[in-house]
Amino acid sequence: MSSRVEILNDGGYRSDGRRQYELRDIDIDLSQQGTADGCCTITHGLTQVLVTVFGPKEAKMRSQTLHDRAVINVEMNVLPFSTGERRRRARADRRILELAATIKSTFEPVVQTTLYPRSQIDIFVQVLQQDGGLLHACINATTLALISAGIPMTDFVCAVSGGVHSTSPLLDLTTLEENDLPHMTVAVMPRTGKVTLVALETRLHVDRFADIFRLAGDAGQALHKEMKRAVKSRATRLVGAMETGMKPPMGGADAFERDVVMEDKMSF
Repeated sequence: MSSRVEILNDGGYRSDGRRQYELRDIDIDLSQQGTADGCCTITHGLTQVLVTVFGPKEAKMRSQTLHDRAVINVEMNVLPFSTGERRRRARADRRILELAATIKSTFEPVVQTTLYPRSQIDIFVQVLQQDGGLLHACINATTLALISAGIPMTDFVCAVSGGVHSTSPLLDLTTLEENDLPHMTVAVMPRTGKVTLVALETRLHVDRFADIFRLAGDAGQALHKEMKRAVKSRATRLVGAMETGMKPPMGGADAFERDVVMEDKMSF
């Protein structure tokens, strides 16, 4: 059965102009959002996700409190205008619950929850726009939001989706490609080389699994460089802001005392 769209043309280009193994443009914004402890807005192509993290904080419900480690709660919300369907998804939607449970199980072995007994870490995922690769965008944004919140983890978690067209493996699929191709999502930890998630969205032939798995691991290393660069850039900005705030005013302490005296005189 032929595909409804031309996934890969004779020149080796996909419908959006990328090569087989080429990732979409990624944009990372770690700006503070409200009172959240950590935030990240990540854009993979036309897929955009906002993740906010609150905690670690004291657990609200005693029945859900663990005496030896923190509890990770994940809540996901897909905005109605994020897709072309314009359909409002309830928070109890099966697909949303599955994605939230997958994100939670992905990060439970990575976050050092034993450092925060009898506490909870709340992760809120907002899907702003969808065009394929939703799960791996949510995982990458959650990684950066947790780092922004200062929550210790054993390693970065870098995820990417992969599929196969005929016998040609593809990386970072769009919605059109996901609708027509068997695909999966792989989340790796670059420093340790371990895999924390392999999610098969559709049936995939066993002979093609190894190729996509290997390519996804290599792509995770490339994503790790971009994510690490974004974290370093934010840390540099914060250190610069702290140093600026600690500098004395021009003229030294004497000038500062004169300014205080002038302000006191003007107040009368």
